[in-house]
Amino acid sequence: MVGERPHPLLLWLLRLPFLALAVSVMIPYYWMATNAFKTIPEIIRNPPTWWIHTFTLDNFFNPDTVPGAARRSDEFQGVFQIFANTGFAQFYVNSVVITALTVTISLLLASLVAYVLVKHPFPGSQALFLVLLGSMMIPWEVTIIPNFLTVRDLGWINSYQALLFPGLAKAFAVFFFRQAILAIPDDLVDAARIDGAGELRIWWSIVLPMLRPALAAIAIPVMLGEWNNYLWPLLVINDDAHQTLPLALGKLAGNLTYDPRGAGPMMAASLLVSLPMVIIFLLFQRQFVQGLAAGATKG
Repeated sequence: MVGERPHPLLLWLLRLPFLALAVSVMIPYYWMATNAFKTIPEIIRNPPTWWIHTFTLDNFFNPDTVPGAARRSDEFQGVFQIFANTGFAQFYVNSVVITALTVTISLLLASLVAYVLVKHPFPGSQALFLVLLGSMMIPWEVTIIPNFLTVRDLGWINSYQALLFPGLAKAFAVFFFRQAILAIPDDLVDAARIDGAGELRIWWSIVLPMLRPALAAIAIPVMLGEWNNYLWPLLVINDDAHQTLPLALGKLAGNLTYDPRGAGPMMAASLLVSLPMVIIFLLFQRQFVQGLAAGATKG
């Protein structure tokens, strides 16, 4: 019958594929998180252990390691000791600063561009929007060489500018905000103009507050992309002072090929790198879902 509630058993059967998918995603993360607190012999044990038998924090900082002394075969350095010149904390600061600046500036610029295209059109604005849409169809890898040559000619190799400025142009964010701004009534913008507000004031005080769900929805994928960005920093950063967390993880992963003692610090570093994004998503998941739902029904 129409409107009749499905049988509970049927609901559970329908949920099984999603539960299986969730478990398959969580098992690798659980494995990484538990290995971060295991001893090296327990990590490399065969068959592996699914829970922690001997809890340790040595993978983060090993107090038994003597700085400057030759290491024994059973001795290893924690993740905060491996990068002696700069330190893992410096990589963390670099990633946090670059990610925060890129997300904030790129989304503000994208929302401003989208506002102009929708509420203050000019001759050629539609053609400009079509060009933006066309740029979304070009793989990012195609622009690596021209971007690298531009950064090199500007003298930005091994600098924060090389990490920041190439990531500020987000065509998809402009498209996403445009769809959200289409739902803002023109009467609201016209009333603000009659009251004497300038275009920047209207964008900042009226449009941006109404874009909060859209901002939350697009901020999370942009943040993930910048936080996990590996290829571009690998090309433009060669010194330790400006390296980001993905580059540090790459170095730790390379050490595993000849030194199994690096498995513990690698798991500890991976856990530390993943925690900020997990926490941010858990805090803003409701806004993320609301923004996606709003963007799917507007425009």
